[in-house]
Amino acid sequence: MTHISQRVQSLAVSATLAMSQRSAELKARGVDVINLSVGEPDFNTPEHIKEAAKRAIDENYSFYTPVAGYMSLRKAIAAKLKDENGLDYAPEQIVVSNGAKQALCNVILATVNPGDEVIIPMPAWVSYVEMVKLAEGVPVPVVATIEQDFKVTPEMLEGAITPKTRMVMLCSPSNPTGSVYSRDELKALADVLAKYPDILVLADEIYEHILFTGSFTSMASFPEIADRTIVINGVSKAYAMTGWRVGYCAAPLWLAKAVTKLQGQYSSNCSSIAQKAAEAAYTGSQECVEEM
Repeated sequence: MTHISQRVQSLAVSATLAMSQRSAELKARGVDVINLSVGEPDFNTPEHIKEAAKRAIDENYSFYTPVAGYMSLRKAIAAKLKDENGLDYAPEQIVVSNGAKQALCNVILATVNPGDEVIIPMPAWVSYVEMVKLAEGVPVPVVATIEQDFKVTPEMLEGAITPKTRMVMLCSPSNPTGSVYSRDELKALADVLAKYPDILVLADEIYEHILFTGSFTSMASFPEIADRTIVINGVSKAYAMTGWRVGYCAAPLWLAKAVTKLQGQYSSNCSSIAQKAAEAAYTGSQECVEEM
């Protein structure tokens, strides 16, 4: 007899991973397949990053690390956020996780209570809704059409806010549409959110370097909402390191502590070797990012 919890029974299987698995099966049978499921760069991890991982093994970086990650990596991430995005985070505000996916789920589980509403602009990555359901929250989809370039307007956002709204999720550049909010468009959304001081903003910025028009602006760059905006990012997309599983959240200190407490109970640190590779990604030459 099987006893599967209602929590798990209510979850959908990850559609992107299921499609990717099906693609792999077809390729194994010799079928010519173009896989448009997962967001995976078709480059290899740059050589200097792989060499850093090899050195880490030889230098015996094979033990548990702090739950939130090596301090040297968190310092490198804080420097990246400052230099590239103009954001001020202390290393103690950074929590390194097993990919940006775990970082997203960590934040949702640490902040969303049963019945809390989470606004999700649509189309959106398939896991957002399931993560909110896992926390027993209520996903509130706000659908933007192709005529709007798949971007929600300030009016649409404000129209979805209720007394139960706990969080707004935003992904720019967007997975799956590729749409990129301009700075003016993000500022207009920030102006709306500034009127609701109890609403958190969860900004998935993993695709910040994957854009072909416009320029990237972090949602955390607006002072009026910066103290309640959580940035999610990692090395998977920019450095072709999807399998290394290193992502992070940059958050207010109170939330970083809560996320560390949560992660410490169900996964602890991410791979020590992968962390040293990620550190090399952030501190080494960035020419590889431009080349890719």
